[in-house]
Amino acid sequence: MTSMQSLAPHAVPVICGPTAAGKSAIALRLADVAPITIISADSRQLYRGFNIGTAKPTPAEQALVPHVALDVAEPEERWSAWRWAVLARHAIADARAQGRVPVVVGGTGFYVRALVSPLASIPPLDESRRAELAAWLETQPPERLRAWCERLDAPRAALGPVQWRRAIEVALLSGTPLSAWHERDAGHTAPLPVRYLVVDPGESLATRIASRVEQMAQDGWVDEVAGLANVVPRLAPAWQSTGYDVVREHVEGRRSLRDALAQVTIATRQYAKRQRTWYRHQLHDGPVTRLSPAAPDAWDHVLAWWRALTEDGA
Repeated sequence: MTSMQSLAPHAVPVICGPTAAGKSAIALRLADVAPITIISADSRQLYRGFNIGTAKPTPAEQALVPHVALDVAEPEERWSAWRWAVLARHAIADARAQGRVPVVVGGTGFYVRALVSPLASIPPLDESRRAELAAWLETQPPERLRAWCERLDAPRAALGPVQWRRAIEVALLSGTPLSAWHERDAGHTAPLPVRYLVVDPGESLATRIASRVEQMAQDGWVDEVAGLANVVPRLAPAWQSTGYDVVREHVEGRRSLRDALAQVTIATRQYAKRQRTWYRHQLHDGPVTRLSPAAPDAWDHVLAWWRALTEDGA
């Protein structure tokens, strides 16, 4: 494994923020400034075939700039933040060896955290038992999940339902709480220096999300989901990507398209709200520049942030 020490001391640029904020557009435009490699920090874009509803970069966009961490997982696979961070560290080292600047781009906060402050490497869990447990946990109400998490792994109880389910799985199947695994590995790997660009258009984000959902529908999202429903098992982790379960209900005749798109828009706005909260409180390990892409001088601020990286020797 590539050690974090081998990646220091140059700061890694991280473009993050809520969904539909315009992060990818900024990263693609930076390709005109310097040779870059984009490392996707989006837990939904890992999965092959799940393209339109995850706003995955198009083949044309991927042809313009090298992208990493797209289409690396089968829909049935489960990826942890730790596993993604291992891939990302190797990608950072590879990009630098090629004379390119690695740029981490995405909104999955726990992925960013795993890269910057490495998480523990948890032993493989029995996949059949895990799948059975995961399916059952999906049926449990949030208040019950939180209560179990408080008993099995109290430090994780302050997080959200996805993290509660993960903590319960690890505690029950490994016999050791996830927080204990993190403590066990703490200090084994040096933190990764980063510079954050947090992209957030403010009040206009709600409108941007609604427009994106409508565009996804026009781009063929329903047909994509119909095709996936024929080959991807219903309980595959990839279906947890925001909106895919609702669009599948439309494909199955259980919901109108208008209602499905409305529900996707609501769910995406709720997800963006959680992302905003996370990025407001969790970025303590590097300089943070906050940017509204709608500002008239937005690109000037991006270039100033990029120059600061160059001064650091990124």
